[in-house]
Amino acid sequence: MSDNGCGFPAPGLHSFLFKPIFTVGGFEFNKVMLLALLTTLVVVSVFYAAFGKAKVVPGKLQMAVEAGYDFVRRGIVYETMGKKEGEKYVPFMVSLFFFIWIMNIWSVIPLTQFPVASVFAYPVVLAAIVYLIWVPLTFKRHGFVGGWKNITGYDNSLGPIKWLVSFIEFFSNLLVRPFTHAVRLFANMFAGHLMLVMFTVASWYLLNSWMIPAAGVSFVMTMAMVLFELFVQAVQAYVFVLLASTYIQGALAEHH
Repeated sequence: MSDNGCGFPAPGLHSFLFKPIFTVGGFEFNKVMLLALLTTLVVVSVFYAAFGKAKVVPGKLQMAVEAGYDFVRRGIVYETMGKKEGEKYVPFMVSLFFFIWIMNIWSVIPLTQFPVASVFAYPVVLAAIVYLIWVPLTFKRHGFVGGWKNITGYDNSLGPIKWLVSFIEFFSNLLVRPFTHAVRLFANMFAGHLMLVMFTVASWYLLNSWMIPAAGVSFVMTMAMVLFELFVQAVQAYVFVLLASTYIQGALAEHH
């Protein structure tokens, strides 16, 4: 029986906690770490298989991966940074997109059934990597004084409110931006996984009670949630990379 006395094993924070697969010293390796490692291996393997021995007349895998690569390159990077400035960042953005997408998609794969990005540490690290690219790039492109002007939006034409605007921009860009960049991905994956777990567990629970018709409804909702999650997973990868490209474009621009 659950704590609420009804016997329904309601999902909660425990649904995001896993026992270590193994421990070495004080280091614990769990399921989430394994999925993150598998994500890296999948992304590297797919791209190597597609482009390791690229053909003039591409096969199905090469065509599919090229389509994904071109989508990120033209649909995100070129659209935000332009071809000239953006070309050098295409490999990074493509890697980021597919890494996040595969991390998310584990949630609907049987046996794994967990989105890595629903553990806050992973979006934080990815957001930090983007942060550590665009902030130094700002100062490299504009110099020390120009870099601070770019980040704070300092503009003499604003008159007396220029200091207020600069403070708000400083706070927003250097403190709020990386936090919201990580939270947006985390929150969507966390909520989506919680909903999937809830409907899946409810289907099983109702199927083993006298409310079998309700179990059918819950199962249909589970399938609908799976399809919706597939859409959200791709969208969240797109949004994360789009924001990363926008931040870098802002670092390169003359005016923030």
